[in-house]
Amino acid sequence: MDARLPALAEHLLLIERELRLQGWWGEEPPSAEALASQEPFCVDSMEFEQWLQWIFLPRMKHIIEQDLPLPNASGILAMSEMVYASRAQQSRGLNVLLAEFDELITQAR
Repeated sequence: MDARLPALAEHLLLIERELRLQGWWGEEPPSAEALASQEPFCVDSMEFEQWLQWIFLPRMKHIIEQDLPLPNASGILAMSEMVYASRAQQSRGLNVLLAEFDELITQAR
């Protein structure tokens, strides 16, 4: 088992919590068409927070639960900083968590 898994699992929960605290957690999933986007972060079909909730978190939870290989890199913080540039103060907590997630992913096993 990859030693990073417990910390990554905890970060996924913290990211979900922060999305809920900010009011960025939705009750209704995006359409099947939106979820099927081939664009990075589904930028053509959903908001970044939707992508976090409906794509990123479930995929990462699946990887952790199935003990699958983790990605070699993560640049999720850069995307978040760009998306929330006009809401830097509001997104600060989320960005801290995403930075820590990126760091955990890039650490050696």
